[in-house]
Amino acid sequence: MYKQKNKILIVGGGSWATANIKMLSDNTTEKEIFWWMRNTQAVEHIQKFGHNPNYLSSVEVKLPAQNISTDLKSLISKVDIVLLNVPAAFLKEALKGITPVDLEGKFVISAIKGIVPDENLIIGEFLNQRYVVPFDHFMVISGPCHAEEVALEKLSYLTIASRDTELAAEFAGMLSTRYINTIISDDIYGTEYAAVLKNIYAIASGICHGVGYGDNFQSVLISNAIRELERFVDAVHPIDRDIKESAYLGDLLVTAYSQFSRNRTFGNMIGKGYTVTSAQLEMNMIAEGYYAVNCLHQINKQHKVFMPICSAVYAILYEKRNPATEMKHLAEQLS
Repeated sequence: MYKQKNKILIVGGGSWATANIKMLSDNTTEKEIFWWMRNTQAVEHIQKFGHNPNYLSSVEVKLPAQNISTDLKSLISKVDIVLLNVPAAFLKEALKGITPVDLEGKFVISAIKGIVPDENLIIGEFLNQRYVVPFDHFMVISGPCHAEEVALEKLSYLTIASRDTELAAEFAGMLSTRYINTIISDDIYGTEYAAVLKNIYAIASGICHGVGYGDNFQSVLISNAIRELERFVDAVHPIDRDIKESAYLGDLLVTAYSQFSRNRTFGNMIGKGYTVTSAQLEMNMIAEGYYAVNCLHQINKQHKVFMPICSAVYAILYEKRNPATEMKHLAEQLS
């Protein structure tokens, strides 16, 4: 299936990409790791000092200097596995100049929790349509897992999804460490959409906190969120799945409640009166849920699933509705 000496490329320079580098490096499976990022200064800093200067700077990067580069096409040509880890909104820009020929025969893995704007496609669909990546060569990494806790080596869980569960198990074996447990799934659609939706619900959770709702309401919000998520993924890809599994409910819970959740932080700022632009500038990180809620709003015009939480977040972020008023209206719809 894979070559004996696995060669893996991480595409992206953020906290989750850095966490992926750490997991793969700490795992004892024989492999060679390459890392692409756009920022030339960051590449030079990592080559010289062995730390990402912008994200998770406590993580020691043990890669040879020549394995870290801003030349994506060259790096792709050297590897068997490409692990994508840039925000969905910037994926097309990151892959600019890459052709289907470059990815031919590669296994492509998405650690992205978002939808590609304009096309309104989840990552697997986008790669299949734009780059002719077969679904049998595609995998999804989902949580529940925050990069910050990986850096601290706190026990964390990853779900690896693929149509080929043997393929998923093989890659899971390359990620497992004493602090990373892995779970296998065959639900690439459900895990991708769940990873998108949980970010939107985390924004809703943050907005509610920002406008003054407490823990009691938050629990009702999230119990409704998991039902809303289930309605949507069942409409889009109806298979037998247990929505209580970690990739769905677990990932939702950690994103909605954790101090490390950038989407919850973003929502909290919106609830307190920040504009979208000012919240994004102050965070200096991408809240995937902001872009995802617009994409999902467009996708759901086809499926017409009842999604009051997503609709409320969309109304606040894109229709400039008052957060307190919109959340009061939402509260009247929840049970």
